[in-house]
Amino acid sequence: MTFLTTTAQGTAPRRGRRTSIVPTAVLLLGALYTLLPIIWLLIATTKTNTQLGSMAPFRPAGSFVSNFDLLTQYNGGVFWNWLANSAIYAGGGAILSAAVSATAGYGFAKYRFRGKGFLFTMILIGMLVPAVVLAIPQYLLVAKIGLANTYWAVLIPSIISPYGIYLARIYAGSSVPDEVLEAARMDGSPEWRTYLRVALPMMTPGLVTVFLFQFVAIWNNFLLPWLMLSSENKYPLTVGLFTLLDAGTSQPSLYSLAITGALLSILPLIVLFFLLQRFWRVDLTAGSVK
Repeated sequence: MTFLTTTAQGTAPRRGRRTSIVPTAVLLLGALYTLLPIIWLLIATTKTNTQLGSMAPFRPAGSFVSNFDLLTQYNGGVFWNWLANSAIYAGGGAILSAAVSATAGYGFAKYRFRGKGFLFTMILIGMLVPAVVLAIPQYLLVAKIGLANTYWAVLIPSIISPYGIYLARIYAGSSVPDEVLEAARMDGSPEWRTYLRVALPMMTPGLVTVFLFQFVAIWNNFLLPWLMLSSENKYPLTVGLFTLLDAGTSQPSLYSLAITGALLSILPLIVLFFLLQRFWRVDLTAGSVK
């Protein structure tokens, strides 16, 4: 009897280990599938345009430095202008969007007012509308007020994020206790000061997530700036690299420059995630007054 019990106990962990191999293998395959294009991109930046078609896809060469030099010298260094424009659009739009989302989300979570349910339903519906559907109406509105081909033409549509407002409301309702707000009001703190000094610090981890989501969305946006802008000096990286790739149809040597620019365009996103990850919290009540 003791032998049978010991045998059963010994086989149970083995079965557990065997069954865990399958999901682990699936996750590893998924990670490989996700990283494979990035690996190809890293290797492709080391090749000239001729080597891109003649060498094996995952065989590196030694032309990265020359590709980088040619990219930075292309058209008077316009690549760095595109990079700066992307930083302005994504950074400015994400900061403004996070501020608007925080204020709106806090209001929906902590105040009662007429039409609250209807307005929030409209915001949820806005999450279901694809951005491509709104691009042309937004262009017509911006052109009507004379802001086409300006930085504001890209920044203004990026400020309002229905998904950001939704996340901010959920996070404000979970991380900002009503008791803390009532204590601040009993101490004579005005509503705006209570929001800025008490609620906003508690919402910081959630707002970092809103900021990151919106930053990545604006950084990767192509259609909106492509419609809004006509001057090459105002292009972000997405539109600039597209024009570079399009020019490669008549000048094939530009393909290697477009690939090198694509690699450089993802580096700021990686750096941003590493810099801001320390603000993330697992516990939604992090930062509240104990």
